[in-house]
Amino acid sequence: MDVKIGIQSVPRELVYETESTAEEVERELTAAITAKDGNGVFTLNTQKGGRVLIPAEKIAYLEFSTDQARRVGFGNIV
Repeated sequence: MDVKIGIQSVPRELVYETESTAEEVERELTAAITAKDGNGVFTLNTQKGGRVLIPAEKIAYLEFSTDQARRVGFGNIV
């Protein structure tokens, strides 16, 4: 699944592939936002084994999209 992350005051969004489901990512974000100390960090494990750490209060939005094969060539023309 691809996850697009919009960060406040950053003109470009971050795009990562993860093996987590949308529900798992949403659960992680909710836990980071509602952290009792107010300093929650959103953590996303990428498909290539990396990790992304973002301060939860700086996240503007998350967009989920499923993996779909990209159509290439003349098959795109309808």
